[in-house]
Amino acid sequence: MSNRSLGFLAAFGATLIYGLNHTVAKNVMPIYIGPYAFILLRVIGASLLFWTVSLFIKSERIDKKDWPRIILCSFLGMVINMLAFFKGLELSTPVNSSVMITLSPIIVFIFSAILLKEKIESMKAFGIISGFIGALILVLYTAKTGVNAPNIPLGNLLFIVNSFAYGLYLVLVKPLIAKYNIITLLKWLFLLGVIMNLPVTINQFSEVDWINLPIKEAIIPMIFVVVGTTFFTYLFNAYALTKLSASSVSSFIYLQPIVGIVFAISTKSDSLTLVSVVGMVLIFVGIYLVTKKTVKT
Repeated sequence: MSNRSLGFLAAFGATLIYGLNHTVAKNVMPIYIGPYAFILLRVIGASLLFWTVSLFIKSERIDKKDWPRIILCSFLGMVINMLAFFKGLELSTPVNSSVMITLSPIIVFIFSAILLKEKIESMKAFGIISGFIGALILVLYTAKTGVNAPNIPLGNLLFIVNSFAYGLYLVLVKPLIAKYNIITLLKWLFLLGVIMNLPVTINQFSEVDWINLPIKEAIIPMIFVVVGTTFFTYLFNAYALTKLSASSVSSFIYLQPIVGIVFAISTKSDSLTLVSVVGMVLIFVGIYLVTKKTVKT
């Protein structure tokens, strides 16, 4: 198998895990663990795994001038991003979450235009508008509640917050990824994430009945989220980036809604409505227009 094929396989593996995560994590919350407790479990687990792996690679020293950016990236990517997503997932549905997270490329483009002074063409501007109209439809006009989804509009709004935080994180972390080994960077990002998440999440974490958690319904899904969704997806994407371009790897995010929706519906964890479909179509149109390469004449 060629290096390029291995890269595509790694990127697809990461996307598959992410797609399954929407339903796997949803089925555990809030029955066995609250969203904030889940985040603390996730960052602690990932931090331990990345620090363990770092023992087997060459040690790197972080430049003092990079610490403010690293701290900000951790706050955006490992605190706001995760807290908003898991709280949103508790309140909303797996189908909505798998679609709303694909707003990230649009958010990245907006921040790139603001921070990196990239030009916004008319087609891309229309794509931004289309994507946000679709998101607003999912926030304002979907059902207010559902099975294990007590406040769908608020949950969808938190997915938008999640997309903004993650989008800005991707823009700001890019220079750091180019400078440091990905393991070195991730071990510090997740350790800082543990410290910053602790005040918000510790109370809910201490309320979990860890001793009596059922293995099949709770422990196995939790292990999947910590080891699979957090640890292996970062490793798979890092490996894919050594074989493929960043744009090729990032394009796999568009498979997440397909994987997430198919898995959610097949397991009867969620269903589709006409309003949801309209909102999804507008988001996908927006993503296509924003990420479409302009043909130079």
